[in-house]
Amino acid sequence: MLRPTSVSERVNSRIFNAVHSRNLIYNTCWEDPRLDRIALTFQPDDRVVVLTSAGCNALDYLIAGVAEVNAVDVNPIQNSLLEFKKAAITALDYESFWEFFGMGASPRSKPLYQQHIREQLSPYAQKYWDKHIDFFAGKGWRKSFYFRGSSGLLAKLMLTNAHYLQRLRKPLENLLAAKTLEEQQHVYNTSIKDRFWRPWLKFLLARSLTLSLVGVPWPQRNQIKQQYPGGVSKFIRDSIEAVVLDLPFQDNYFWRVYMQGHYTPECCPEYLKAEHFDRLKTLMPRLKIHTNTVTGFLERAEPGLTKFTLLDHMDWMSFYDPEGLVKEWNAILLKARPGSRVIFRSAGLRVDFLDHLKVDYQGQQRELGELLTYHREQAQELHHRDRVHTYGCFCIVDLPS
Repeated sequence: MLRPTSVSERVNSRIFNAVHSRNLIYNTCWEDPRLDRIALTFQPDDRVVVLTSAGCNALDYLIAGVAEVNAVDVNPIQNSLLEFKKAAITALDYESFWEFFGMGASPRSKPLYQQHIREQLSPYAQKYWDKHIDFFAGKGWRKSFYFRGSSGLLAKLMLTNAHYLQRLRKPLENLLAAKTLEEQQHVYNTSIKDRFWRPWLKFLLARSLTLSLVGVPWPQRNQIKQQYPGGVSKFIRDSIEAVVLDLPFQDNYFWRVYMQGHYTPECCPEYLKAEHFDRLKTLMPRLKIHTNTVTGFLERAEPGLTKFTLLDHMDWMSFYDPEGLVKEWNAILLKARPGSRVIFRSAGLRVDFLDHLKVDYQGQQRELGELLTYHREQAQELHHRDRVHTYGCFCIVDLPS
């Protein structure tokens, strides 16, 4: 395992580890499942592996009609959130579930939790939510669940700054109300752009602490810094401007929830839509939650897994634990059905650390790049349509048949 060598690398690593070891990082997923569904071409017999994050996309995959979803995360707090969602779907009516995860607050959160949800949770999740059920109480400065956790804290700080220091409340309301791409562009260009992008904000957004709050470790920060013209702050600005200038904002629930603190019935993840709720209840036995590394899960899994969503965790593994990354791909190749598909994302504009990994395949050591079939054109086309737009690239690969 590689270790940070410079003083700044060691400090940045300690900041990231301190944030991640004690906190809920993601209160909602920041990967667009609309793209995942196209890329993964789900089939009724699919057995899916996905990194948990906030669990939204694991639930989306169930709605898409797969046989089994395995949500895997080394962070037990993230899995505790998905456990909570699974229990709430199972035990509550739609209106109560919507209060928790549509509105991000419920006046009945404590009694609903105590009477219907708690008994279905693992001991770790019970302990966590016993302490943190007030995330849904709708009180205090961060009244919504979507302003809780480290990503929610950053969202609330940014929103407060925009509303009160930069006096952008009305322009942001106008952006939310825009019905067309032309209206979005007009509001942003005339009322938001020059007032929002101040030099101090560019400095703040590129700091390790800021990026750690949204789950970006320093190796990913360095990838962006080295590969993207203009560095981290320019990458962030260009990503946000792509969202508001190039893509329809009316259905962009990823960004809108952090501007409003809640979803709306018209703009929310699929798992929160009323038309899916009764069916989702029946699908809960197909959802398996595993607190483990991907490799640790795969070593215990039955062979025949078919689809893998690896998010961006390989970025930091390629630096911190390259041997572990080899073991992970060995396990994927061993437990996947021939011809299975893998998708992943990266902070970098290109992924240059996979193809030369030496992996074991059918009794021989091979370079991973010799075994993978990339769908680069489709991945690039889907990446342009990404409603989140915070990753440098999107990759779709097939395993050997």
